[in-house]
Parts: sequence; C-alpha cells; structure tokens
Amino acid sequence: MIKLTVNGEPREIAASADTPLLWALRDELGLTGTKFGCGVASCGACVVNVDGAPVRSCQTYLGDIDGATVTTIEGAQDAITEAIRAAWVELEVPQCGYCQSGQILSAAALLRDTPKPTDEDIDAAMDGNLCRCATYARIRKAIHRASEIVEG
Repeated sequence: MIKLTVNGEPREIAASADTPLLWALRDELGLTGTKFGCGVASCGACVVNVDGAPVRSCQTYLGDIDGATVTTIEGAQDAITEAIRAAWVELEVPQCGYCQSGQILSAAALLRDTPKPTDEDIDAAMDGNLCRCATYARIRKAIHRASEIVEG
C-alpha cells in the first residue's frame, strides 16, 4: 500500500511500487486533469507537484514517493495558481488545452520560487513543457502577468 496526500487528502493506493504516479492518479483516483503525453518525461503534459516541486508523473514511481504530498491541477487552488489561471484567460493562452495542466503547475512552481521572474527564468523553468499549438510567447507573457496579479 502506497500512502500519499493527494490534493490535501490522505490516500492509500493499492498498486505496485513501480507504477507511474500518472496512472495511479488517472486510473486509481480518477484525477484525469493530468494528461499522458509522451510517457518518457519529454513533453510536460503529465506535470504534477510533489512536495511542492514539479515532476513528470509518467516517470515518477509510486515507490519513490511513498508519504509525499501530491498536487494535481484539480487541487491547485492557491493564490499563485489562481493568478496564473486568470492571466491565462486574460491573455488567451490555451488553444487546444492539452498541455495546460502541466504548463500551469510548472508556472506555479516557478512563481513560488521566483516571484518576479525574468524571461530567462521563465524559459528555464518551462523548458520541456511542450505546447502543440506553440503558444510559448503567450505563456511567457501570462507568467509575467500572473506575477503582477500576485504582487497586487
């Protein structure tokens, strides 16, 4: 039995230690906001936060995070994430939307660590979060806007 706190709720998952977190979230817990993209940690569609840090859930195994705190897009409701969501809407970031949960959670981790990021900070933090629609310029602009919203 793997014990995790998922979106603030203690959970026990009856799965093998070598099960990727992505599949436990989607199949065992019904949290389908986290997407399967590539399966090899190259695209970022599966990003969730584990103990506050963004991780690729397709290559994060349950046995490696027993006892951890996991936040998915469904549970990300803090002021920073809400500012990101508002900026995303204001600047019309999403097109197809497939990558957005990973993009938003990666951006939230960045703003928690670096409240006023430079373009270089954003590029480094978001590197590897692929967007099929190529909205990278809007994503960068929206992260700057979210920083302004949080600052007040």
